[in-house]
Amino acid sequence: MSKNFNEKLIELLKTDARFIDEDGELVKAAVTDRAWKIDHDLVRLLLGDAEVKAKFFDEIEGHWIFNINTFIEYVSDKNFLADSYTRFRNRIGLNIDDKFLQERGEVSLVWPYKDCVLEGGQTNDEEKRKEIFFNEILAQNEIDRLFDPKVLTQWKRYTVDGEEDVMGFKRDESGTIRENLIIKGNNLVALHTLKQQFYGKVKLIYIDPPYNINGDGFGYNDSFKHSSWLTFMRNRLEVARELLKNEGVIFIHIGDQEMHYLKLIADDIFGRDNFIATVPRKTRSGKSDVPYKLSQDFDWMLMYTKGASKKDELFGRTIVRKYYKTPDFPDDEWRTSDLTKQTTIQERPNSNFTLVNPRNGEEFPVNPNRSWAITKDSVDEYLKRKKIVFPGDYDFLNLKRPAMRVFKSEEIAKKGDDFDKAYVSSDFLNQAMDELLKSSVNKKGTDEIVELFGGKVFAYPKPELLLQRIIGYTTEEGDIVLDFHLGSGTTCAVAHKTGRQYIGIEQMDYVETITVERMKKVIGKKIQKEETLLEEIEYDTGGISKSVAWKGGGDFVYCELMQYNEAYMDKIQAAKSSKELVALWRDIAENSFLNWYVNPEIPEDAVNDFIAIGEGENGLSKQKKLLVELLDKNQLYVNLSEIDDEEFGISAEDKELNEEFYEQDPDEGLELRDEFVADLQHTIADVKAGGKTTPAEKVAEELGLNW
Repeated sequence: MSKNFNEKLIELLKTDARFIDEDGELVKAAVTDRAWKIDHDLVRLLLGDAEVKAKFFDEIEGHWIFNINTFIEYVSDKNFLADSYTRFRNRIGLNIDDKFLQERGEVSLVWPYKDCVLEGGQTNDEEKRKEIFFNEILAQNEIDRLFDPKVLTQWKRYTVDGEEDVMGFKRDESGTIRENLIIKGNNLVALHTLKQQFYGKVKLIYIDPPYNINGDGFGYNDSFKHSSWLTFMRNRLEVARELLKNEGVIFIHIGDQEMHYLKLIADDIFGRDNFIATVPRKTRSGKSDVPYKLSQDFDWMLMYTKGASKKDELFGRTIVRKYYKTPDFPDDEWRTSDLTKQTTIQERPNSNFTLVNPRNGEEFPVNPNRSWAITKDSVDEYLKRKKIVFPGDYDFLNLKRPAMRVFKSEEIAKKGDDFDKAYVSSDFLNQAMDELLKSSVNKKGTDEIVELFGGKVFAYPKPELLLQRIIGYTTEEGDIVLDFHLGSGTTCAVAHKTGRQYIGIEQMDYVETITVERMKKVIGKKIQKEETLLEEIEYDTGGISKSVAWKGGGDFVYCELMQYNEAYMDKIQAAKSSKELVALWRDIAENSFLNWYVNPEIPEDAVNDFIAIGEGENGLSKQKKLLVELLDKNQLYVNLSEIDDEEFGISAEDKELNEEFYEQDPDEGLELRDEFVADLQHTIADVKAGGKTTPAEKVAEELGLNW
């Protein structure tokens, strides 16, 4: 084969986005599939180059006929695409049946680099560095223990007295953990870890996931391929639904790019009948430098319930009304309300009359565009019950027209303790209140972070007032609020200030330098006042603190998913050269859990191919992604069932806390492992009887079992 012709054909095929993977590499399986279908776009592409046309087409009486067999044989030849990237994958075992892993998957994991724009070190926008992320999709047959509960470690409790050891967990009478939690680790894995303790117990989930708009500086992978992004979201929403109460609500914050696709995914997961509304949020005032000269100044929140009836009152806002206590009604408070209705006098002719003040004879004709809320026949009854207040009856009211008198006792009798609850408009974030409108724009959230940290250490944080509205309208004190794209921690900060229990999940390192530090400021710390023996609490006074009379206090517990292969992820991400990565590769091959199909040997030819990859365009990034694919994702974190395995070196304190957190018998892990070994022995016996071999052979050898 001509090398030059190979290169020309590869570059030609790469111009069709259907034939390249997320690394920009050609996917032979996709090309051959389209060739068998005589795809018209593929045929046109091949006809567009004279040399390619001559190679794969036959001319018959002036017509060019596509020679499918010749083309497929050529593309399928092992030497086609035989660059260093492909040779490396073949030698290490990363290609299976000519398919890359991302073609076969259903579960999407994502790992961000740690030295990213959000590490907390930047001081202004000009210092932003390009975010790079690893994204990997796993097929169901590659997942066996990925979603098992994980060992939790690095336990800390934060109070106004500072950092403390965690000595146990508060629980309510039903056994539910009543602790505010911030967990560091991959959010998909962490959500599955929480299932056992919080299944069906979360009242509100708010998430602000990646919008997938390719480069807006967001703190997660924001340039997924569309299908990968949808997989990423589906995986997380499926387990999130399990954590929700039946009457629970989820808010998914999203932009225009993916909103309508996300709606279809969410409809499938939560059910179309459980869709509540799409809520707009104003993000900025328009600017001129935008596509088509149309500024998109809004993003959106999709809202679903898990299974509440449409008759259930999931939303409510407390109305602060002014009630009066006057000498003429010493035993009951009252307020005024409108005495008219929106219906016209044509629609309600019995409400078309002139109302007369019996005290002075003053007349009040009906508003022709509305109608009285009472009928002509009921006027005498309302006057007798003193339900109508006229101008001049009370100087402090300053009425211009008659009003309805509403007694608090009547409201309580009619509505119960929720008499002061009103309906919520789906435009609740952008109603006419100037304060709310101004505080819903992105800049407000940034200002709050700058006030806390003295600089812009986080990109696009949400303002506290936004979360106050969401949490206030959907939860009561003590309800559990979950945010598994925690970011700077706005959700937890507002939940803490308003008396809700919260769980926050974040995998990036800034969870320690920004999120935890923010929550420490919310709780506050005890300080000694000068020239006095008195102590007081110094706390966060920004955001919603003043409006909710926040004075500091409370506590939260921090912990991490215990890393295993995830620790190698960090090392891969931190490497600066091919030399470092080669050394790390040898360490991984010797000391980590590899995917079963990966060759644990390190052939010298493979090393040479690996180094050659690093010398090409985006070489270091490609090398890192290749090493990431070696690792068994089921072993990213230490499984709870392996807590007694000496190899992981888990401390006695961590064992005790995990036992209490999961309410698990310490011998249960050993029992589960014994069950696994017994099942494996049966599998081995079946395979042996059939004269076959499977990857179970390797596992059996590691466990010391007879094959």
